[in-house]
Amino acid sequence: MGFDPVTDYPLGTRRPELVTTPSGLPLDDVTLAAARDGQLAATDTRATAATLGLQAEVARAAGRAQLADGLERASELTRVPDDELLAVYTALRPGRSSAHELESWAARLEELGAPRNAAFVREAATAYTVRGLATDG
Repeated sequence: MGFDPVTDYPLGTRRPELVTTPSGLPLDDVTLAAARDGQLAATDTRATAATLGLQAEVARAAGRAQLADGLERASELTRVPDDELLAVYTALRPGRSSAHELESWAARLEELGAPRNAAFVREAATAYTVRGLATDG
């Protein structure tokens, strides 16, 4: 059965078979009892790229394009290692990075399969440069 972003929302109620953890556990297996019994890994509480993509479709169908864009960027970020994600976040704080450093992060995000996020970082680099918020380094 195909996915309909209008009638299949909310996913967890209407199409729980479409929602799994990064390790492949079905949504129905993610319970408080399973967590208490040590049956869940920490990563089992994370959203997958697939689930975020479906949520983006739901948002777009509801006319919420900006939310859909954010969910699509979040979907890409599931491919970025935690330490690099934190480093990009830190680099994006005003006054922390040069335009060149931000371009390096954008290139890295592209390598990791996150082109929307790379474009976002490039946009930030331009805005920071124009507003004097980029470092000289």
